[in-house]
Amino acid sequence: MDLLDIARWQFGITTVYHFLMVPLTIGLAILVAGMQTAWYRTGNRRYLKMTKFWGKLMLINFAMGVVTGIVQEFQFGMAWSAYSRFVGDVFGAPLAMEGLLAFFVESTFLGLWIFGWDRLSKGVHLACAWAFSLATVLSAYFILAANSWMQHPVGVRVVEGKPELISIWAVLTNSTVLAAFPHTIFGCFAVAGGFLIGIAAWQIVRQRKQADETGEPVDEEDRRTWHGSMRLGAWVAVVAFTGLAISGDVQGKLMFDQQPMKMASAEALCHSEAPASFSIFAVGDVRSPDCEDVKSLTVPYILSYLAEGDFTSEVDGVNELIPRYQAEYGTHYPNDPKLGQFAGQPIDYQPLLPVTYWGFRFMIGFGGLAALGGLVVLWLTRKQRFPKGKLWAPLALLGIGAPFAGNISGWVFTEMGRQPFVVAPNPNPSGVDGVFMYTASAVSSGVTPGEMLTSVISLTALYGVLLVVEVFLMIRFARGGFAAVMPPEKEPGESDSDEALSFAY
Repeated sequence: MDLLDIARWQFGITTVYHFLMVPLTIGLAILVAGMQTAWYRTGNRRYLKMTKFWGKLMLINFAMGVVTGIVQEFQFGMAWSAYSRFVGDVFGAPLAMEGLLAFFVESTFLGLWIFGWDRLSKGVHLACAWAFSLATVLSAYFILAANSWMQHPVGVRVVEGKPELISIWAVLTNSTVLAAFPHTIFGCFAVAGGFLIGIAAWQIVRQRKQADETGEPVDEEDRRTWHGSMRLGAWVAVVAFTGLAISGDVQGKLMFDQQPMKMASAEALCHSEAPASFSIFAVGDVRSPDCEDVKSLTVPYILSYLAEGDFTSEVDGVNELIPRYQAEYGTHYPNDPKLGQFAGQPIDYQPLLPVTYWGFRFMIGFGGLAALGGLVVLWLTRKQRFPKGKLWAPLALLGIGAPFAGNISGWVFTEMGRQPFVVAPNPNPSGVDGVFMYTASAVSSGVTPGEMLTSVISLTALYGVLLVVEVFLMIRFARGGFAAVMPPEKEPGESDSDEALSFAY
């Protein structure tokens, strides 16, 4: 493997790992704030139990997300220094806003929320919950604004071959981020919904099993609280998938316009079609340039609608798009020593079709599976019913992984689909002409493959340890249930001073 491949593997591994924590934190933070609001308005102890239990799991995940996210920024300087110099003038503003504004608010009010249970009034404490939860959403927006600029450069002018920021407003209102942001947030809610369903279902079954073994009656308040958590997760999962479908359609139409090669690759569409059919499933080698050995199950007209909003428009295929890219950006990489083995070599404008084709389908498939699970839960738990059966809890726990897999598949498709560019060129309809960067040009030139490989192995091993720690802590506190987070009933006049610390630790 060469330096570029190793650097890409490192960034891919660490980013995918980090993104396991991000959607769960964002989705749970909003839901926990909503649970606390319900407790504040009703005084119902069940909502307090939900707030503290799911809040505890959210805190564990948040802490792990912070630890793993720090590595991302260091990689820009270590492995991708050429990229950092190219985008630095643009990325400086949104990333500074994320760190100095969003993350500062997020961490400050999260600390007040953790330690303020018996020190702040209920109203102020609730305001802290909403402050940190909304700050997580704002943080996501700034990060997505930077990422969307890589997909669709705006708000810059080219000075000595590099983009120079002239309008931060254009970057923050980029059409790409306006489409990607709601799609990402709905994905976060899908993850949180599946998480609530899985843990709550397992607790209900576990509670029933313990009652059968001990002969003691089931705690009815706990039982109904788990039931409420499970139904909340189911409703969130269903609504989130609806939002994902709508926002995904908007985002897809933008991609067809801004990055047609990415969407042609998502369909393994080798030749232009009018009207174009949507491929549901393919058998064969989707990398075949003529697609002669690929047999697809397709739905007529749907791809045309997804691309242009009508059922008859033509959709460009990979083989027709490649000559256009060659005419616009050249057939060979510049003969620059900084490009290493790529200097003067032919440019392959076709992304890795198996990754884009199946990544797109895994994203949709796992998202639909999560929504289907939500619908099943809503049906089985109607009228205060409790699902039964030996397979119920294991299936619910496995269902936690479906929205995670959908989110990861979508990001892999989005990032790998724009190759060979790390900053994709798309001047129309509103991008800046001439702003692009090849991935081969972005990697650091002063790093050896051996050093990079050592870094990959070290980080992968470290992240493996952190994964074990995360799973251990999640299982430990999930098994503890409400009893692990709720303080014991106090005698009249007894101090509340230990309550906040018991919740924090």
